[in-house]
Amino acid sequence: MKGDALDPKGLIYEAYRIDGISEAECRSIFLDWALSAADGDMRAMIAALLDRYVVDGHGAEDHPMTRVLRAGLDGPVTPRRRGGHRARPRG
Repeated sequence: MKGDALDPKGLIYEAYRIDGISEAECRSIFLDWALSAADGDMRAMIAALLDRYVVDGHGAEDHPMTRVLRAGLDGPVTPRRRGGHRARPRG
């Protein structure tokens, strides 16, 4: 598969086809996908990928890429207060 608008390089597609792929490898592939994905609503694109590979009956519920995609839906962790000079009040 060459790819489509959702997965331009076919990275996610290929990840689901690799037997024995690790979650760390899936995270690396996900990062490459995210960097090459079109600008837009990343959460919507991730949800569409989950629909494609999990909901549409491909049986990928337990695949490491499914876990990575679901983690991508969680979004970034709220930043914590930084220490050092940036945490001190300026005056």
